Amino acid sequence: MEPKMSWCFMLLLAGAVSQHVIYPGPVCGVKGSTVTLLCTFTPVKTVTKDGREVLVEVNRVVWCQNHALCQTITPSVYDNKLLYNHINNPRYRYLGDTKGNCSLQISDLKEEDDATLRFRMEDEKKLSFYTGQPGVKVTVVDATQMKIRSSRDGEFKRGEAVTLTFTTECTFHQLEVTWFRDGHALPYTGPSLHLSPLKAEDSGNYTCGLKNNVGKLSQVYSLNVEAEEEGTSSVVDTLLIRLVLFSLHTVLIIIVASIVIRRTCVCKKAEN
Repeated sequence: MEPKMSWCFMLLLAGAVSQHVIYPGPVCGVKGSTVTLLCTFTPVKTVTKDGREVLVEVNRVVWCQNHALCQTITPSVYDNKLLYNHINNPRYRYLGDTKGNCSLQISDLKEEDDATLRFRMEDEKKLSFYTGQPGVKVTVVDATQMKIRSSRDGEFKRGEAVTLTFTTECTFHQLEVTWFRDGHALPYTGPSLHLSPLKAEDSGNYTCGLKNNVGKLSQVYSLNVEAEEEGTSSVVDTLLIRLVLFSLHTVLIIIVASIVIRRTCVCKKAEN
């Protein structure tokens, strides 16, 4: 018995080595948002049965939550064969195939999606089957944890620059974000909003949210840009007016003096 068991173990080990699943790193998303688990798998092409090589082809693909093997009647979120009276979760969309792509998209994230997901592949006769380890951990966070971080704090002056960045406990990539100032949407997308040069009208309360779920907004960030000091403009205008009037007055005095001097000279010549 021992040689036979050892031989079977070696066959299983060889099969496990030749096929594998590559998962993404831990995925984090905000409630109500959509995340995509990019996944690839490599199945075996042949297996040994009764001493001969038999071609096999993946026929069934399954995604399940918090289960080591995703087999038999284990509740799953996606099963392309819908075995055991299973119904696929409509929020889980399989983007892959049975050849090598096992990507999965989860929309409208909910608390129950916070779990470890694993992918399983099988051929039609179950001569070959494999569940990828360790799986991918999906973390779901509440929208109240969305915040705006500024590149600097304090009061800002006109002409300066500032960058506002959308942050949560999650790490996002290529995220589309809608930005708002005082409740009005701004024509910018992306996790960062760059304001330069700052103007007085840039002052306001800023919020942001995921583009496909703008009903969930971040905490408010108040931006205050210093307005022009009161009286500065009027003082400058007054000085300019006084300078112009002084110049005109000086020119007028010179003209009058020139006329008086000329007439005086003309009169003296006439007397002579």
